[in-house]
Amino acid sequence: MATATTPVQGESGEPALKRAIGTKLLFLFIIGDVLGTGIYALTGQVADEVGGAVWIPFLVAFAVAMLTACSYLELVTKYPRCAGAALYTHKAFGVHVLTFMVAFTVMCSGITSASTASRAFSSNSLELFGVDAPAPLVVTLVALAFMLLVAAINLRGVGESVKANMVLTLIELSGLLIVIGVGAWALFGGQGDLSRAASFDLNPDQAPFTAITAATALAFFALVGFEDSVNMAEETHDPVRTFPKVMFLALGTAGVLYLLVGVIAVAVVPLEELSEGDTPLLQVVSAGAPGFPIGVFALVTMFAVANSALLNMLMASRLLYGMAQEGVLPRFLGRVLHGRRTPWTAVVFSTCLSLILISVVSAIAAADPGSSVVANLGGTTSLLLLAVFTVVHVAVLVLRKDRVEHRHFTAPRGLPWVGAAVCLYLVTPLTPREPIQYQIAGALLVLGLVLWFFTWLHRRRQGLGTQVHDPSRLGG
Repeated sequence: MATATTPVQGESGEPALKRAIGTKLLFLFIIGDVLGTGIYALTGQVADEVGGAVWIPFLVAFAVAMLTACSYLELVTKYPRCAGAALYTHKAFGVHVLTFMVAFTVMCSGITSASTASRAFSSNSLELFGVDAPAPLVVTLVALAFMLLVAAINLRGVGESVKANMVLTLIELSGLLIVIGVGAWALFGGQGDLSRAASFDLNPDQAPFTAITAATALAFFALVGFEDSVNMAEETHDPVRTFPKVMFLALGTAGVLYLLVGVIAVAVVPLEELSEGDTPLLQVVSAGAPGFPIGVFALVTMFAVANSALLNMLMASRLLYGMAQEGVLPRFLGRVLHGRRTPWTAVVFSTCLSLILISVVSAIAAADPGSSVVANLGGTTSLLLLAVFTVVHVAVLVLRKDRVEHRHFTAPRGLPWVGAAVCLYLVTPLTPREPIQYQIAGALLVLGLVLWFFTWLHRRRQGLGTQVHDPSRLGG
């Protein structure tokens, strides 16, 4: 029997992951992952699509997120393990290439989001320390160094990582509360125009439904992150009881904050100014309280995007670990650091991918400075995740025939059908999306197929075919 000083052994012979996440830490993990780069950078881009009624796309995106959360909750409480969507896909369909591509897509969305956040962190930190117009190479080097720091925290342990998230999330929340407080003060003082929050400002050839759909596709990026938490199931105390109440509370809190921030932003700052640049909330604070120390809010923004990077890399490494345990990815990615009981090979692998991605994204931005890197990567991230969410909704329906011995959360009967239809629609070009988002997503999926082929070839040579390494692990 394992003692307090003896690491618990997992089914693969590696030490089991440490259960270090309770209700409060899980709440802060989810809300910290949802809040961040999206709301701090994309509010102006959403306003550019629909005008002052930015709260409508955020409300629609919130509804889609809640639909998807119900499906995730049914599956994570039914199968409380790492790997999330990829595990559910494998259980539902048993097709190796589909499982691999879902895992790869989710991992890419996390690493892309984290890499984008690291660039934002680098730019904000250099500006905060008074470095005017830094050379692109300097910005890239700071971003790379920051990602190495994130990896070090990740390797240190999930307890340390989630506690770091707790501090950063509180700072993140304080930034949004500053925006709400400053905006309310300005409005009560006679500044701004609250009626702008009810106005549409559309292109002459654009219908309101089309504009709202396009804005929702962007706004949804600000609400993704809740799905990352299911990859922490094996490190959460009593996940079957904890996840439902914490997930709904965290998403509800984020939704209220987003609606308040969206209304205040368009009321305080004119639309043509709000939609310029990647710092809309900084403009709100500057306009609503000219005497407020802007450096303080810039520091808050820097911590907010840092938190996004930390949580996305935490998710990516746990996803890799979980799929290696299931035998879908090479077993070496499931190795655990015995002293810290963290998935060290998965952390190293995901960090290397992020370093490569940062370098590539920086080169693209240098070649085409007129493009919005945040909007394009944010839109691509939501595109990839909406495709995954469609598969998850269908997996819920397929797996309802699979019974487990313990009680679990069950989504209302028709919600997975509605969720699948809505998510699939938001993936299609009917939204409409910028073509570059499909190009980036397509390139990533092609890369995933190439990696799957080499993984399949390696497993075939070992005589494993396309079956998981240990089928009993998938029994529920």
